[in-house]
Amino acid sequence: MERALKTVAAILPLLFAFAFLVPVIDQGMEALGLNAPFGLSTLTFALIIGGGWGVFAQVTGRWI
Repeated sequence: MERALKTVAAILPLLFAFAFLVPVIDQGMEALGLNAPFGLSTLTFALIIGGGWGVFAQVTGRWI
């Protein structure tokens, strides 16, 4: 159990990014009527932005 918790704690930035940030970015863009650049869907754009931010947080250990 301790090993499982340590594994989950190690990937928390990625979990937060994909479980919270991506849906918020996607739904926010939909609500505001914004189009994603380069002909991407809003979900694809949100996955790129939210996922990239989560990877940044995972690697550096901070969000900003």
